[in-house]
Amino acid sequence: MKLFSRKPKELELHAIVDGPVIPLKQVTDAVFSTKMMGDGFAVNPSDSHIYSPVDGIISSVFPTKHALGITTKTGVELLLHLGLDTVELNGAPFTIHVQEGDPVTTDQLLVEIDLAALASAGKEATSMVIVTNIDDISGVNAPLTTSGHHGEVAQIINL
Repeated sequence: MKLFSRKPKELELHAIVDGPVIPLKQVTDAVFSTKMMGDGFAVNPSDSHIYSPVDGIISSVFPTKHALGITTKTGVELLLHLGLDTVELNGAPFTIHVQEGDPVTTDQLLVEIDLAALASAGKEATSMVIVTNIDDISGVNAPLTTSGHHGEVAQIINL
């Protein structure tokens, strides 16, 4: 008989959209490539549908719709940042399908991005999944895949 349940040692982060998965160091914005915000991975979307990388709770939806926060039951805090320099678009190319407090799963549509509107605004669609409370976990492994499809395991976090 087990008296104590074991805490998971790893957390799988799933690709949030179809498209090539890249390490953060390849992102053209220094805030992400130097990991100022935390560690994780990026995807160059080939599709407009953004899904959750984990099962968790939506902890924040930015007013400009370019970013979402998700917290897992193990306390990992994630930031989904959609596109580069997209905050200045004031939400125009994003349709949000969740709100703060919503539980989400990896097969749940969170956001739709108008990729044509991003391109016409001169913005890159590269989207990041960032572990923001990096000091609270053991480490983040390199991305596992390069040909991401949403729902596919893209990276593993050591808790």
